Amino acid sequence: MEAGPAPPPDDEDYGPDIPDDEEGRFFGGGVTQEENEILDYMDGQESAEIAPEKIDSAWLRKLALNFEKRITKNAELRAKFEGHPTKFMGSEADLDADIKSLSILSEHSELYAEFAKLGCVGSLVGLLAHENTDIAIDAVEIISELTDEDVEAETDQWNAIVDAMVESDLLDLLVSNFARFNESNESDRSGVYHALGVLENLASQTSIAEKIGQDTTVLKWLLGRIPKKESPVSQNKQYAAEVLAILLQSSPINRKKLCELDGVDLLLQILAAYRKRDPAKGTEEEEFVENIFDSLTCVVDQAEGKQKFVEAEGVELCLIMIREGKMSKSRALRLIDHALGGQSGAEVCDKLVEAAGLKVIFTMFMKKQDGQTTEHLLGIFSSLLRLLPANSSGRIRTLAKFVEKEYEKLAKLVKLRRDYAARVAAVDDEIRKEQAKLSAEEREDMADEWDSRRLDAGLFCLQTIDVVLAWLVAEDDGAGKRIQNLLAERDEDLGLLKATIQEQLDTIHGDSEEETMTKDMLNTLAQFLT
Repeated sequence: MEAGPAPPPDDEDYGPDIPDDEEGRFFGGGVTQEENEILDYMDGQESAEIAPEKIDSAWLRKLALNFEKRITKNAELRAKFEGHPTKFMGSEADLDADIKSLSILSEHSELYAEFAKLGCVGSLVGLLAHENTDIAIDAVEIISELTDEDVEAETDQWNAIVDAMVESDLLDLLVSNFARFNESNESDRSGVYHALGVLENLASQTSIAEKIGQDTTVLKWLLGRIPKKESPVSQNKQYAAEVLAILLQSSPINRKKLCELDGVDLLLQILAAYRKRDPAKGTEEEEFVENIFDSLTCVVDQAEGKQKFVEAEGVELCLIMIREGKMSKSRALRLIDHALGGQSGAEVCDKLVEAAGLKVIFTMFMKKQDGQTTEHLLGIFSSLLRLLPANSSGRIRTLAKFVEKEYEKLAKLVKLRRDYAARVAAVDDEIRKEQAKLSAEEREDMADEWDSRRLDAGLFCLQTIDVVLAWLVAEDDGAGKRIQNLLAERDEDLGLLKATIQEQLDTIHGDSEEETMTKDMLNTLAQFLT
């Protein structure tokens, strides 16, 4: 039998055969068959040794022990060799590596609760106060990863780790790091970004969003960071505006807090730069402006926000944008719609009329508009008719706008009504066919989806138009006759409007002040449609 490795399979071409030497070696590798078998065995052993480690409770306890040891050792060496960084730099590098190794936990959220129970969450959060900002930044980044919405964690798992973080003073430590990070330094800039990411993640839970707004100076810091002049607008400036919008959308309490901090005036000052100038498309600046508009739109839903909006001349700014802006035009219209809405919008309605806003709004209405713009214009009409006091000059001027020029606005309203009614009727027909095939229980399960489809078809706009038309029938005899004549052209009558108003009444089940007043208004209007 010849020495040497076994021949290769027939279907592989390894080139011409190389003869063995007299010691049984082949020149290509210089390894005997026996040595080759030993090497193969050793390779197998190495593969077994580097098999993936099992990520379970035992692994976590070992990780936790090592992590705590690293923190303790680093603290001891720092205390012992305070004036000699080279003496503790090695332990700092080890701690840095251990922090980064926690990243794998984001793939194993089933261990979150135990990680918190072992005390490691408190230790990780405590590192935000580390003297070395690089260590603090590493800790912030890992906290951001562990709480990210992309982590596939159950609600109780996410709550377990987040509650432990908040109890360990995470929020105040984040704020203190905002103060010490220097954004001219790339590493610190990254730290601010990840800290904002943590706030965004935590704000998904309303109670924590409110805690951020009420118990920390985060809102104050954001209002200080957002106005800083930058060209171009940086990622962090944009992200700060986004986090502010998220905190305000999460809670009415945060909106009131912003008003106390004079945030409405500050945000309007920022928007004033975009009266006629548009940010470049697809840039951080464009997103930044969107977020400022979103923040203000949330705030003016509150009574306090409406008052601050009027005081800071927000109505006047929005009217300039609607007249002369491009990108800002539709956002400003939406902002005005929200500012006028609700029972507390009367002051804003008065200001709109006083600032010569009727001409701007009605001129826009008579031009061809997209669905979103039309919806906001109709919302503004509805608010003006609902909130301007009877016999006030503002109300008289508003009614005059509807009847001027041969009632052209009424003709357009009735035309829009028919368009929306046709779309809603088509969807209603589809829904009826679907309902016929389903059991009562299945129909109940589908109710929300059907409501959503009707709204998408234009139900809200149809209902708003009918409220506006009902107000005009109730307030002006000439307008009432014109509306009846326009409806009669298609063999329609005021009963159509009354049916829509009744449907709105049927959907109001609450007894809040707003809902009670809306019901009273609709019941009164319905009486004029008989």
